[in-house]
Amino acid sequence: MASKQHNLSEYNPSQVPNGNGMRIGIAVSEWNSQITESLLQGAITTLQANGVQPNDICVYHVPGSFELIYSCSQLVKEPVDAVIAIGCVIRGDTPHFDYICEGTTYGLSRLNATQDIPVIYGLITTNSYEQALDRCGGKLGNKGDECAVTALKMIRFRQQFLKKDTQK
Repeated sequence: MASKQHNLSEYNPSQVPNGNGMRIGIAVSEWNSQITESLLQGAITTLQANGVQPNDICVYHVPGSFELIYSCSQLVKEPVDAVIAIGCVIRGDTPHFDYICEGTTYGLSRLNATQDIPVIYGLITTNSYEQALDRCGGKLGNKGDECAVTALKMIRFRQQFLKKDTQK
């Protein structure tokens, strides 16, 4: 669903697992930092509101969105239950936007499909700075909130499969 028809910060708290005891790694891009720091704060606030303790949230900054691939590939090796990748790419006058968006999406998708830890896609890709502002706490909510909720739900999803394996 396009975020234009959905507020990224709206969720049903009763459907979000309690995050107490869960450990979350977050890789956040420094590029477009006004946007990414707001996304990061949204994620942290939502994780804590749902029971994740502050010392169980590990934040690492990387230079740009493309570097999220490497940082997440390292974070999945750490004792974390999920990894959130946060970045922002705004279209410019060159095809650089396309290369970064496609490469980062492919890299994070590959990690998500090949690792045992969920990797949550928090890269916003917009045509303008104003669209990015709308998605980091503006009129469309905060994608960071959505990423935090997704991380908690995917941890629960993974735990269901781990539980099945131990019952065999």
